[in-house]
Amino acid sequence: MPRELAGSALLRDARYNKGTAFTSEERRLLSLDGLLPPHISTQDEQVKRCFDELDHCATLLDKYIYMQSLSNRNQVLFFRVMQERLVDLMPVVYTPTVGEACEKFGHILRDIRGLYISIKQKGRVREILENCPTSKVRGIVVTDGERILGLGDLGAFGMGIPIGKISLYTACAGVNPNQLLPVCLDVGTNNSALLEDTLYTGLCQQRVRGQDYDDFVNEFVEAVKDKWGENTLIQWEDFANRNAGRLLEKYQDSCCTFNDDIQGTAAVTLAGILASNRISGKKLKDHAILLAGAGEAGLGIANLTAMALAEESHITLAEARQFIYLVDSRGLITKDRPSGGISEEKSVFAHDIGKHIDRLDDAVKYLKPSVLIGVTAKPGMFTESIVKDMAANHEAPLIFPLSNPTSHAECTAEDAYHWTNGRCIFASGSPFDPVQLNGRTYVPGQGNNAYVFPGVALGILSSGARRVTANHMLIAAMTLAKLVSVEELAEGRVYPKVETIRTVSAVIAAAVGEDVYSKNLATVFPKPTSMLDFMTQQQFDVSYPNYTVDSKNTHLVIVAD
Repeated sequence: MPRELAGSALLRDARYNKGTAFTSEERRLLSLDGLLPPHISTQDEQVKRCFDELDHCATLLDKYIYMQSLSNRNQVLFFRVMQERLVDLMPVVYTPTVGEACEKFGHILRDIRGLYISIKQKGRVREILENCPTSKVRGIVVTDGERILGLGDLGAFGMGIPIGKISLYTACAGVNPNQLLPVCLDVGTNNSALLEDTLYTGLCQQRVRGQDYDDFVNEFVEAVKDKWGENTLIQWEDFANRNAGRLLEKYQDSCCTFNDDIQGTAAVTLAGILASNRISGKKLKDHAILLAGAGEAGLGIANLTAMALAEESHITLAEARQFIYLVDSRGLITKDRPSGGISEEKSVFAHDIGKHIDRLDDAVKYLKPSVLIGVTAKPGMFTESIVKDMAANHEAPLIFPLSNPTSHAECTAEDAYHWTNGRCIFASGSPFDPVQLNGRTYVPGQGNNAYVFPGVALGILSSGARRVTANHMLIAAMTLAKLVSVEELAEGRVYPKVETIRTVSAVIAAAVGEDVYSKNLATVFPKPTSMLDFMTQQQFDVSYPNYTVDSKNTHLVIVAD
């Protein structure tokens, strides 16, 4: 740190600020005397103060606002608080509360984080990156705000999503937050309510599409590669279906990049199915898998599951796809469907069943699936009759309503357990409370992408990987499924307890790292002798460092323990 970062400037820099925990010596050296109350707090005392404030917040949104404020003034303390109360605070800093925060983003805005790059700045993107306060960016989460969760086009208000994802990189996997950057590419919004909102923070214009949009995104990608290198991780977040898949396809072979909505969702869903198979003793080929929703998320799940099934059963991808069915807005995807609407991506999952089925409930009756996955963002899509049909055909059907936020889930945990008399294996995208039924407590699983993308990112960044591959997502899914304990499986869980997620992420990172090195994609050498130890050592420390000055009195330095 430069020596001039002292006094009030230091207290305003969340990366280094310790607040009332600066020691007497640090206060003297760093020109902090008189700027802080005389009592020197321990970090434990600061954490208690934070807990007290959180406990007095009236709503989850109030807690979100408080946590964002804490993050913007004391980064280390923010992550210590997150680590201490991860189960309670994950739903605060991310789904479901982040959905409400995004809808009200301009109305609750206190501090500015990340970079906002508008299409009106096209031609100057590389220049704008020079304004980034982080000198060495290793990972970026970027959105254009067009498809925020199940809420639709929120434009620049969608910046809450990259900010939340960046927070989970560190809270769940220990990725160094000083190397991460949230970015909003603002090309306008087609949300009329936002365009009329005087507190809207983005461009007040209709969305730019076509070649101008593509050129703008490409300028951003090339600028990132030029400034921070080709192995800078770019995570695409909440782009609309029309752009998400094609941008991933365009850049995945020339950048270190992935799309969490497509690939992260696929990995965590596949992990849930694989973990359930440890309970039932089944293989993937023993299932008929039905997906309600054939957008980018649904296709991502279908493709990764087919990849896993082909590998597990030693069959071709084409053969594996015969176990997977998709229903979109026009019905079951079948060959020569009269209603059409089958893209090239969907066509590989088109079945020849000799009839057209245009309703989900009819598809369930006809196909008798053992796995039902929802990525439609349509609440109530999984009706009582559909779920009861699943239970009538299978002893322990898998019901996965994955749409976010909670209000958009295809069914509730309570309904799923009651309609199946407690026999279903349930997992949702956002959290549900435990359900009491027949004298037993059922703890709903949450197929939260946070089980996957932070650990994958830790593995990719720590190894300096040049690319993120589909195999990395398959490895993450298989590793996650194995990490569910026997005791957790006995409770009907298909994901590990959230309390263990930092350890889970390190194990996933190690598995991904091994593949990175084996495929000659790494740029960090030598290869670690123990990949798990290496990944654990990379994790961010939530204890405060001690500061002093160097011998020339020109820079602040961290005193080693």
